Amino acid sequence: MAESIDESKNVEVTDEDLENKSKGELIKLAGQLRDRRNDLNQLASERASSRDDLNAKTREKVNEAQEHREKRDELNEQVQEHKEQRNELNAEANKLFDKVDKMKNDLELDEGKSVDKLESEIEDLEFKQQTEVLSSDDERELIEKIEEKREQLAEKKEKLDQTGDLDGLKEEAEEVRSEASTHHQKVTELADEAQKHHNEMIEAYREADDIRDDADEMHEKFVDAQEAADQHHEDFVRVQKRLRELDKKEEKAERSAREEKQEAAKEEAEEIYQKFKEGETLDTEDLMKLQKAGKL
Repeated sequence: MAESIDESKNVEVTDEDLENKSKGELIKLAGQLRDRRNDLNQLASERASSRDDLNAKTREKVNEAQEHREKRDELNEQVQEHKEQRNELNAEANKLFDKVDKMKNDLELDEGKSVDKLESEIEDLEFKQQTEVLSSDDERELIEKIEEKREQLAEKKEKLDQTGDLDGLKEEAEEVRSEASTHHQKVTELADEAQKHHNEMIEAYREADDIRDDADEMHEKFVDAQEAADQHHEDFVRVQKRLRELDKKEEKAERSAREEKQEAAKEEAEEIYQKFKEGETLDTEDLMKLQKAGKL
């Protein structure tokens, strides 16, 4: 930033100076005041220019911050739109999955053993029947278990044949959920970008405040220089006024002296003329004085 004014270079004028200094001293003083005034005006102009540059940079930073604000707000609007779509799709997916669960409950698909498990158990029982020596009661009991397992297997397969609509419904629910996830991803990406613009907006405003502080400080220094220049100009005018007063006094004194001299010359010429009329002999100098006075 600009340095303070070097007050040691300032020129001061008191009423006593105006009253007591000679004309030559006042002329010198006026020159010093004029030169210092011009230097201070130049300094004030430079500081005003620096202040204006800083104010322009402040406006640039404020405009930059506004651009980030507008972009942030635009992105936040998009975030809100994607949130709404995501929530709507998640609600729709939840409804579809609820239907899937209800259908599975109606078909009792989650109850009992799976087809693979039942088929494995039947194979084990049949292998036991074929390879082991059993009593009549044990073999009959084994056959009944095999039949029971086969009935469970047939019932399970029959229910599975009715799950075509269930698979389609489940696939639709998963697609809707996937679409909701896509919108959620957009929410995350846009929110991150909006936050980035928000941070850049805050930083731009902070920089604008810092530059504005520098501009305000430079304006104060401009005012200091301008006021000092104005003071020197006022004192310069005061000295010039005093010089004009002295000039008038000198002119008045010169005019008075000239008039006194003319009057004395006139009186002297009148005395010489009286001598001339009385017949006295006049020398060349006396004749010249008479001629100058218009007596000859």
